[in-house]
Amino acid sequence: MAKKRVKKSKPTKQDDSKLFAFLAILLSVVGFIIALLAKRKDKYVMFYAKESLILFITGIVAKVLTVLLMITIVGVLAVPIVWVAYFVIWVIALINSLSGKQRPTPLVGKYAKSIKL
Repeated sequence: MAKKRVKKSKPTKQDDSKLFAFLAILLSVVGFIIALLAKRKDKYVMFYAKESLILFITGIVAKVLTVLLMITIVGVLAVPIVWVAYFVIWVIALINSLSGKQRPTPLVGKYAKSIKL
């Protein structure tokens, strides 16, 4: 019996852009630096790299806020809410980065647009 050969398609530029955008979000500030060094001219990648940078800054602010809130009773209730919200926004950004379209991430997108690189 003869085996059928499946023709492998080459990765497209869009697939490459999606991969770098996904890595930028997934790896946070390290992903931002990788995207900045490797794909600075790719608007799609840089769109999500900027969102990654804003997510990183937001994570730092959330950490400081939750540490300060842990002193109070309100913090015990607020801390899980803050981190669940942060995680949900991060997952939305990951999904958007694989979509092939520049979709602003809620609460983050408008700040990322203001970054000029």
